[in-house]
Amino acid sequence: MEDASFKDTAIVACGTLSLELNHLRESGFLDVRHIYYTTPGLHEDCAELENQLLRRLQEAKAQAEKVIVVYGGKFCYVNAEAPTRTMRKIIEEQGSSVRKIHASHCVDMLASEADREKIAQAMADGEKVWWMTPGWIKFRHQVFKGWDKGLANENFPRHTGGAIVLDGIGFVEKYMEAHPEEFLEYSDWMGIPIQSCPVSLDRFRSLLLEQLHQFQ
Repeated sequence: MEDASFKDTAIVACGTLSLELNHLRESGFLDVRHIYYTTPGLHEDCAELENQLLRRLQEAKAQAEKVIVVYGGKFCYVNAEAPTRTMRKIIEEQGSSVRKIHASHCVDMLASEADREKIAQAMADGEKVWWMTPGWIKFRHQVFKGWDKGLANENFPRHTGGAIVLDGIGFVEKYMEAHPEEFLEYSDWMGIPIQSCPVSLDRFRSLLLEQLHQFQ
């Protein structure tokens, strides 16, 4: 596993995860030559998500024989007009040279459901939590494009445990220091407190390695 290399592999990912992927790249773990990102927040527009994803896949295939897709499944792509068209179906159509990591959404890539339950118990007394990654902070206006205060009020306050950011790169602390007013305004807009939970990127690394080894 220590000798694993992504040099002959391209990555296609949701831009929301660019912070973590760039961190893994800078740390030397992800020695990939090409990473192609789709616009953050496209789970709100599945038609555009599919269009961008297919374009990025074509670009990636032109540069590498193997492509790993860093996207979730049912929570990232919901096609109301064609319910049988799923993320899994889209990936399968690309052939054996394209594989997607096994995760339901970006949050699941950083902490498993069992781990999230433990975190919620420790940080929110087991109350319902709105989970986020650092990308949901940095790319807020893309992730919540079209959301007004009314829509926010319909969705966030029922999460009585507040919002918890699974932070594997030390992003939130730096953001709060640099943009304290924006952070407080974000929390006020959501109507719930936002907490940061430091996590390792071990799960994310293992999900990437799992798919890398499937090519061999």
